[in-house]
Amino acid sequence: MTYAITQTCCGDATCVSVCPVNCIHPTPDEPDFGRTEMLYIDPKSCIDCGACADACPVDAVFPVDSLSPAQQEYGPLNAAYFADREPAPDPEGPNFHVWGEPSFKRSLPSDFAPLRVAVVGTGPAGMYAAEDLLLHTNAQVTLIDRLPVAGGLIRYGVAPDHLSTKKAGDTFARFHTHPRVRMHLGLEVGRDVTAEELAAHHDAVIYAVGAPAGRPLGIPGEGLPGSICATTFVSWYNAHPEVAPDAVDVSGERVVVVGTGNVALDAARILVSHPDALAAGDIAGHALEALRAGSVREVVVLGRRGPEDASYTRSELLALKHLPGVELVVDDHDPRIAAAIDGAEPGGRAALLADVAREEVDWSRPPPAGRRIVFRFHSAPVEALGEGGVRAVRVTGGGEDGREIPAGLLLRAVGQRGLPVTGLPFDVATGTVPHEGGRVAGRPGSYVVGWIKRGPSGGIGANRTCAAETVGTLLGDAVDGALPAPEQGEKAFRRLVRRRNRRVVDARGLAEIERAELALGRRDGRPRVKLATLPELVAAARGGRRRIPG
Repeated sequence: MTYAITQTCCGDATCVSVCPVNCIHPTPDEPDFGRTEMLYIDPKSCIDCGACADACPVDAVFPVDSLSPAQQEYGPLNAAYFADREPAPDPEGPNFHVWGEPSFKRSLPSDFAPLRVAVVGTGPAGMYAAEDLLLHTNAQVTLIDRLPVAGGLIRYGVAPDHLSTKKAGDTFARFHTHPRVRMHLGLEVGRDVTAEELAAHHDAVIYAVGAPAGRPLGIPGEGLPGSICATTFVSWYNAHPEVAPDAVDVSGERVVVVGTGNVALDAARILVSHPDALAAGDIAGHALEALRAGSVREVVVLGRRGPEDASYTRSELLALKHLPGVELVVDDHDPRIAAAIDGAEPGGRAALLADVAREEVDWSRPPPAGRRIVFRFHSAPVEALGEGGVRAVRVTGGGEDGREIPAGLLLRAVGQRGLPVTGLPFDVATGTVPHEGGRVAGRPGSYVVGWIKRGPSGGIGANRTCAAETVGTLLGDAVDGALPAPEQGEKAFRRLVRRRNRRVVDARGLAEIERAELALGRRDGRPRVKLATLPELVAAARGGRRRIPG
């Protein structure tokens, strides 16, 4: 029996570091690391020890013979990765590893005094950096987030039906109460404190603020009500407190999603999933109610290029193929589509559509009975149509003037970009902060990690090696004496925070929010019910569960 890695793989390589026989690839030392859709286990060298399954933070590793019907494809998928590759080196003893923990220039404690480091952002990028500092140095870490709850992308970006992926947050949560951690949630840099004030109270500041802005389509009618960014939709169904419960209208029968990445597929899946299945996750209560009452029966996934160029991962497409009660269809409106699917190499993205029904969809008719997702490749939006709200999307293909697809909601899922960080330089073209190995250009003591550093690429696990590089640069600067000396200490910073914002949440308050949400979940028979507004979160942090509506 061998093991296989499945859909929820986060790619952080924890499994690689515990494998005694080097059967999991690509490793962080290999060129493909961070470029493949997931990690893979070589069935020829796996010894069935189960160490990888025990170590996986997101429960993505299972014995091949125990895979569920929806996961059966992952056995062959893991094996296919190694089909044309050179075998890995033979192990050199029971504890041999080609790769261990992320490594960078470490220093003895005597090389510099204990550092005080602020980490702005509590998503995966920021928490990997904090973890590295806490486990490998004697630094004191100040965790800061503009929202009154921690989690970032894990809490507000991972789909609510991907509960295994969300378990990565449990790994980070153990550091929230670390004795060398101070937490200030609900504190916004640039509003409550300046970047200069933050630097004046710490030896170094690491910014892990992500890439929250969605890219526009640049088409007429894009500003109509009912035309929204997919990141807004994701925030809506994840109970982000900055997105109103009525921000999304799902009363129409058809939705057009522009883009073929994983965010587009997440949106499509949520829109057509049965509400009872969604209730088994931590979807926002207002989103669950809206989807129950809504009328969406068809989602059109619009791709400018062909199926061979789709940017979703194979695992996300496989998940759609096993969605109960949902039909997948490829709109066969262009001869290039069939040619790409029928001529695709086995295992490729296009090949995975070989068993999906194809038909030339008549968009003048309403969606058929049931629920379905239609992939329309080689077609781009050119205009959103309607008065007072979206009623249709004009797309390329179907004649000189294009094809008109009636729809009540248009979601653009064509990528994200970072926003300027007050007090730091910003590259408008890339949407990132200019840096060298994570060190902000022209700002000694300031560093970046995650998407604001490298752009919106890579999943949760990619932030681990990204953080290792940044923390390594920071420690190298400490050894070289290149960090500016802070003007004030920890107590002075706490006093400053209290003066500026009385609603800041600490680790104890975060634990109260956790207890409140779990209690609401038990009441409703769900794993968790998220608090969806800032007042609710702050009230819960102060132990005010009885004052929370519901």
